[in-house]
Amino acid sequence: MAEFSEALFKQVADDLSEGIYLLDEQGLISYWNKGAERITGFASGEVLGRKCSDDILRHTDGAGRELCLDGCIYKEAIGCGEPQEGDIYLHHKDGHRIPIHARALPIPGSEGRPARAIEVFSDRSGRAELLVQLEQLKREALADPLTGLGNRRFAEMSAVSALEGLQAEGLGFGLLLLDIDHFKAVNDTFGHTVGDRTLRMVAWTLANAVRRNDAAARWGGEEFLVLCPGASLEVLAEVAERIRALVERSWIGLEDGRKAAVTVSIGGTLARAGDSLESLVERADERLYACKTGGRNLAKVGD
Repeated sequence: MAEFSEALFKQVADDLSEGIYLLDEQGLISYWNKGAERITGFASGEVLGRKCSDDILRHTDGAGRELCLDGCIYKEAIGCGEPQEGDIYLHHKDGHRIPIHARALPIPGSEGRPARAIEVFSDRSGRAELLVQLEQLKREALADPLTGLGNRRFAEMSAVSALEGLQAEGLGFGLLLLDIDHFKAVNDTFGHTVGDRTLRMVAWTLANAVRRNDAAARWGGEEFLVLCPGASLEVLAEVAERIRALVERSWIGLEDGRKAAVTVSIGGTLARAGDSLESLVERADERLYACKTGGRNLAKVGD
């Protein structure tokens, strides 16, 4: 097998849109291309000589499991000598979680056995499509100016439309109501600027955790609302738990070395015949309150 040429690899990789990085024998990042900078927000100077587990990418699965500790495809590729891949989530520099498809390709060493690997990843969040949708919301005065998600008016209009579809055609849907736990403490500890950044972090993690046709909006203050068309109780619980787990694994790194991190409590319900927006939100809010009194950082859904 031909010897790996790092110089040629770097020359080619910088022209690709995918995120690509090279790990050395110690698992330290030795190369970080422009695609990786674009997708993650981290410049090469911020990551070279460090591990992705050093508060950089900190990959997780949809359940929030830390893959750097258990299930790292880089380690698996080196261990078995075969390419490995998976759909996972990485930590963006701004704090939120981004869904990616990642592939780890082992590099043969001097004795033919792999000692390091290349990781290639692509953004599967549909960010370009989402940005177009948000621009449309802005034009129609339906965007929340801080987070970029739909605002309360957008949420109310979407919910009323979904209820009309339920009554006329039997098109079921679910609703999730989220509240950031102890958000006042974030403002008191770090200030309102970091508080605003935290709201955006939660908003974008939420946007990347829901399904493609779900509608996410800022309901008010530190509350968010999600409409899930066609969701069964099982699917609604799955979406709620994914949101909860990914927010728990998100954080903002501050210049003084501290981290701003939060959790969310989530209540959810399925729409019923005869529901109004008020009755639907009230049921979700009851379950949200049960999460708050039950210890927070919980998700509870019901029909």
